[in-house]
This record gives sequence, C-alpha cells and structure tokens, in this order.
Amino acid sequence: MKVYLIGTGVPGTLTAQAAEAIAEADILIGAQRMLAPYENSGKFLLACWEAEKIANFLHNSAACCAAVLLSGDCGFYSGAAKLRKALTGHEVHSISGIASPVYLCAKLGISWEDMHFVSLHGMDDSIAIHVRKHRKCCFLLGGSLSAAEVCRILCTYGLNSVKVSVGERLGYPEERILTGTAEIYTALPRETLSVLITENPDACLFHPVGIPDDAFIRNTVPMTKAETRCAILSALRLAETEICYDIGCGTGSVSVEAAFQCRQVFAFDGKPEAVSITRQNARKFGCDNITVIPGSFPGCLPPDLPAPDKLFIGGSGGKLAEILQAVSRDIPIVMTAVSLETLGTATPLLEASGRTCTVTQLAVTRTRKAGGHTLFQANDPVFLIRGIPI
Repeated sequence: MKVYLIGTGVPGTLTAQAAEAIAEADILIGAQRMLAPYENSGKFLLACWEAEKIANFLHNSAACCAAVLLSGDCGFYSGAAKLRKALTGHEVHSISGIASPVYLCAKLGISWEDMHFVSLHGMDDSIAIHVRKHRKCCFLLGGSLSAAEVCRILCTYGLNSVKVSVGERLGYPEERILTGTAEIYTALPRETLSVLITENPDACLFHPVGIPDDAFIRNTVPMTKAETRCAILSALRLAETEICYDIGCGTGSVSVEAAFQCRQVFAFDGKPEAVSITRQNARKFGCDNITVIPGSFPGCLPPDLPAPDKLFIGGSGGKLAEILQAVSRDIPIVMTAVSLETLGTATPLLEASGRTCTVTQLAVTRTRKAGGHTLFQANDPVFLIRGIPI
C-alpha cells in the first residue's frame, strides 16, 4: 500500500503537494481536529495517532492508498519517525509541512537557521540554561509549562530582560503574537497551542570553564579553584545528553561549569550552608538544570533519581566506600584529594570497584602585587583522581 505521512503545518498553510496526496488517498488517519475538514469528503476517516494501531489497521486494509495527517512538519518532533518503523513493507512517502516555529519566525521577520529548539510537549525541561547558551531559542509548549511559567523561570534565573515572543493559536482566526521581555509576560493566561521564542544577545556562546573564583557567591564553604575546575571538567568529558552527580558540591562551582556541558546536574552536600550557596550560584549563572539535594550521599539519594553517566566527588565525608557501593561499576568517576591520606584511601577503593586509576598532581601558582613587585603565591597542591571502568 502507498502511505503518505503528511505534515499538515500550521492551519491554513497546507501545501499543494499535501493536498494532492490527500485527494489521492482512500483513507485519512489522524487526530480528530486534523480530520474535521474532510468529514464530507467521502473518504474513510480513522481518528488515531498511535503508531502501532495505525500500522495494524493498514496491514489489514485492502485500500491502495492512505494518508496519515500529522501536525506541523513530519520531520520536526513528529510521530512520523515511529510510523516509518511500524510501516515496514509499505511504500511510504513523507510530505513536509510548515511547522509553527517557521511560521512564527516569518511573522516576526527573523531567521531561524541559528535557532536552538526545545520541545516541552508532555514534559518539563530546563529552560534558563538553554537561553543562557543560545542567542535564539524556540520552546514548543504543550506540557505542564505555559508561556507564563517559562517567563517566570527566566526571571528567577536573572533573565528578566531577555526578549520574548509568544505565538498563540497560530493559523487560527484568533491567532495572537506578543513581543516584549520575559518580565512582562509572567501572568499570561494559559494557552496550550503556543510557541515561545527567546532572543538573548548576551548568551554565552562557549562552555565557560575556569570561571574566575570571585564571580561565585561564597562564604566559608570550601570552593574548588578555577584552574582545578578546568582539569576536573576535562577529566569528566561530559556530553550534552549526560547526567552528572556532584557529591560534596560546596559552593557549587563545579556544578555550574558542568551544567553548561551536560543535560542535568544533581548536586549533593550535607552542609546546609553549602546547599544554600550552591542554589544561589545556580540562579546567578542561569543554571536551572542543577538540582541540589541536601544530605550526605548516598543516604540522601532519592529512590527515583535518574542514574548518573559521570560522577564527581569533591568531598566524600569519609564515606567513599559507601558511595562506590551505591553507584554502578560502569560509571566513570573523577575526584579530588588535598591530603595524602585521602589519596591513599581513594585509589585502592576505586581499583577494588573495578576501575583503573590515574592520578595527576595539580600545582597552581598565581601572581600577586606587593608594592612595585609581582610575587608568586602557590595554592595548595591538589590530586586529581580518575577512575575508569575496566
């Protein structure tokens, strides 16, 4: 059977190619609102959007041609990908449509080739970190996060003045497009069919590593120095899709730099002042992908927390053996030590956990002014320990 997967696009933008395919089809399949314009077409209509059910129906059909109507574009956050896999044995053709971000950008008169896309359909995701990292972001709303909630999150993380454009019910007679700053739209009424675009000219276009120490909020809680953080992040080798645990997070300086490189950071510390300072630094740097969990690891570990892909231990509190027992043996671990005793304890425990260890001593010397002279001042040496699963 010939099966068309048709992106119907924003209402009113159906392409001529899509219209021809719909006219050819004996069967039309899709959500009820997609099928509504064809109720009097004389074609067989099936209100369904689940890939397996659609595939089963078509496998048992004697029709020659069917069209599955999909919202937006069939190659952009679409159910077409699952359908292609399920429709093995059929002659499948994809026809593109005009997706809502493309439509909204045209209305706003801005380009979208340099835009970062985030889908919030049916899920909650980090917001501020995307805006911090990209000059243009497009958020596809539709889950529990409304445009107003997105704007409130941006304001919480210091992005009040970021330019925001909200498109509501695009293509419908009641279409509305609003443009202003995030702080203006924190009380917008909820609208499920909406798209939000941010423009942040001050976005950080690189992964900040070695942020100056005095840029962080801190008190008496120990903080990993900038040069050591550079080595830690290099050793962690975080990917954008990964989850990192920061155990003994202190001021959260490592958590902040890791947050710019990976999807999610879970920071743990048993000291209330460390928990408070880490949360403050997460807000200061716009890192809403940092979740701070109070308590001593692993005792404070929630049962439903996603497992880490990488683990950094800045302070074990003397519980390194328990920490290693609580995490998978397949997880790479990076930790720091400032004493020979910690170093002597850590390496055999990491090796006993099924990891090969490398140790690097970091000796950092900075300059300081003393009258008309520039003197050298050494920081305490730090041992960087990397445990890689065998």
